[in-house]
Amino acid sequence: MKFKNFTQRQIVYWSFIIGSISIFLFIFFQLVDALDESELLSYEMLVISYVQGFLHPTLTEIIIFFTFFGSVLWITIGTIVTVIILLLLKKVDLAILAAAVNLFGGLFNLLLKWIFQRERPDIQPLITEAGFSFPSGHSMGSFIFYGTVAYLIFLLASRKVYALLGCFIMGLMIIGIGLSRIYLGVHYPSDVLAGFSAGAVWLIAFALFLKLYHFRRNRRRMRTRSE
Repeated sequence: MKFKNFTQRQIVYWSFIIGSISIFLFIFFQLVDALDESELLSYEMLVISYVQGFLHPTLTEIIIFFTFFGSVLWITIGTIVTVIILLLLKKVDLAILAAAVNLFGGLFNLLLKWIFQRERPDIQPLITEAGFSFPSGHSMGSFIFYGTVAYLIFLLASRKVYALLGCFIMGLMIIGIGLSRIYLGVHYPSDVLAGFSAGAVWLIAFALFLKLYHFRRNRRRMRTRSE
């Protein structure tokens, strides 16, 4: 009976993983297919115009401050701090995961930008940003970094309520940073959605790799004990 329940849990787990990756990949490639369509561009300009309809000097200052939490500098600092904390907790495998997923995630974003080379929107940008637009580096980077933090909180939190609260806060950070890029006029909405989608696939892939690593390590330990 226990073996049957274990198998059922594995089926649910793998179905969730495969389903999540498939959904995010589908969204990403749908956005890629629509990049050159004028209908998408017209819709996105309307969204940007609507969001920027809330422009106010005080709000703009807040948004500029908030969007910093999705910058390369902040994510680099946050990743280093996270890795140090995990090493102090003797969670070496998680420290390696946090470092690798964020480092290579940033490089992967640069590769995607180079592949698609989409110019940034030209509709009242409130700040100056260099580089290409698709997918949004802030959105992808924040999804990977804050998603990693949420994953770590979920694994290490002493109580379920702490895990849920931590994941909720990290989710708000991700969404807020994505919206800030639209408000500031430096990204199209599709850039943000593509950044979220690519970041989600990247993070899930690394989390899956860690899961497989733990499975193989535990199986080797069981074999060693049985010998």
